[in-house]
Amino acid sequence: MQATDKFDAIVIGSGVSGGWAAKELTEKGLRVLMLDRGVMVEHGEDYDYDGKPAFEIPARDAMPAKLIQSDYFIAKHGYVAPSTQKYYNNDRLNPYAYDEGDKFYWIRPGAVGGKSLIWGRWSFRWSPEDFEANKRENVAIDWPIRYDDVAPWYDYVEKYIGVSGSRENLPQLADSVFQPPMQMNVAEKWLKQRLETTSPGRKLINTRLSNMTEDKPEQGRTKCQYRNQCGRGCSFGAYFSTQAVTLPAARATGRLTLRANAMVTNLEYDATRKRVTGVRVVDTQTNQAEIIPAGLVFMCASAMASTQIMLNTRAAGSTKSVFDTSGTLGRYVMDHIFRVGVSGKIPGMTEFIEYGRRPGGVYIPRFRNVGGQEGVGFKRGYGYQGSAQRSPMYPVGFGESMKQGMRGYAPWSFGMTAFGECLPYEDNRISLHPDKVDRFGMPLVRFDVTFRDNEMKMMTDAREQGEEMLRKAGLTDVHSWRGEHVPGDAIHEMGGARMGADPRQSVVNKWGQAHDAANLFITDGAVMTSVSCVNPSLTFMALTARAVDHAVKLKKAGTI
Repeated sequence: MQATDKFDAIVIGSGVSGGWAAKELTEKGLRVLMLDRGVMVEHGEDYDYDGKPAFEIPARDAMPAKLIQSDYFIAKHGYVAPSTQKYYNNDRLNPYAYDEGDKFYWIRPGAVGGKSLIWGRWSFRWSPEDFEANKRENVAIDWPIRYDDVAPWYDYVEKYIGVSGSRENLPQLADSVFQPPMQMNVAEKWLKQRLETTSPGRKLINTRLSNMTEDKPEQGRTKCQYRNQCGRGCSFGAYFSTQAVTLPAARATGRLTLRANAMVTNLEYDATRKRVTGVRVVDTQTNQAEIIPAGLVFMCASAMASTQIMLNTRAAGSTKSVFDTSGTLGRYVMDHIFRVGVSGKIPGMTEFIEYGRRPGGVYIPRFRNVGGQEGVGFKRGYGYQGSAQRSPMYPVGFGESMKQGMRGYAPWSFGMTAFGECLPYEDNRISLHPDKVDRFGMPLVRFDVTFRDNEMKMMTDAREQGEEMLRKAGLTDVHSWRGEHVPGDAIHEMGGARMGADPRQSVVNKWGQAHDAANLFITDGAVMTSVSCVNPSLTFMALTARAVDHAVKLKKAGTI
């Protein structure tokens, strides 16, 4: 079936990148069709458990074991609960190939808004050093862009979405355009002073979050209410999501058409003209397929999903993608390594408790291999995300004594988790399974991605350094843990269609424009040439806004 509707541009995916693509394209005058395979979630009205107490949520928000075993396997790792279930992929209905011996956790959304509904909202700029590290260390290929190319677009995005944080003037962690930070609690302020004194060169700073501390009335958004229920959806629009921020802006233009339950399986391609001519879409409710003509396409389905669609775009009779003339499509897949934690007890200050539920905490920026320093036994570095808290006492006994006991609080404690950079390895790749397909006939993704010696040494160092810092700062009962490191577990998967200046070594150019199709732009995590050690979503947004600006100029000039 051939669709007859005409659009100037098609955006595939509606997460942080897709939402920004739709907003920018429509505001620049283009008629845009946005496609997403997930169910529709309208801002406010479809947040079923927003503000609800635990007793009003099924199973008090504990995922039933039967459902974990049958449909939501990824819930085993703590990402899905009854209050957020509708936002996540059903792993039984929409599986990926999980061959014996392979380990990759593909944690996918299942709703319009994508990961913008389920992300942690930690928002960092990359530093100049992050864009230069590959070249300096002769790792993989050089980024074709530098920090200065992206900086104006960081500004542009941050001013619009609202990022709370504090200016620190750290060369390894560039500052943003900030709203006031969410203040540290009394224990974190105590720890900051002690840690920075006893561990010179280390810093403990305010969390940088896409949670607003000031209202944006022009967007109909209200500052954070300190409920820490962001994952359920926020009717106040206090944090960045497609639903609260970019989708309303795109709709306001009158030039957006949004289709939920629309799964893209592949692109139609004219090899003679080296252009994408259409998008093949399957309605997930009716199984009806159609091809929608395309003049300009923004691929923003998420790193692995975008790469899957591109891998599945093949000439008749061929097993190779039309976008893989470089031989790099599907390769250099990365994720942040974590599952190392350090914690301890903070003495004193038991006269204080913290009111409200702050959605965030504190951050210890990278201090390894910065400013040209080397000699620690591994490349790149890591940072820590953490917080201090006092937990209410558990009920003990019966009657009045139990009630009185529950009014008390445990001593202050502090815990943090390390997030480290994974190097880009050529043989860390995804591919299409030769035999297994999904319910729509699309080949399943097969993962062959592992962390290596460099990442393992980094996490060993993070554990040792974390313990040392907390002990020096005066914490007691300091201990650490180390879990299994599985790619995908951090939900920061990147790579697969990397950016580069040489078409023989990369899939897209410095604008995210495909070397093999001038009217195709990829602006999600697939294009990342390295991954830094900080959360990537803010960079995806900036790269998307930058790419749209360039694409529209090319379109108006008639060159695409």
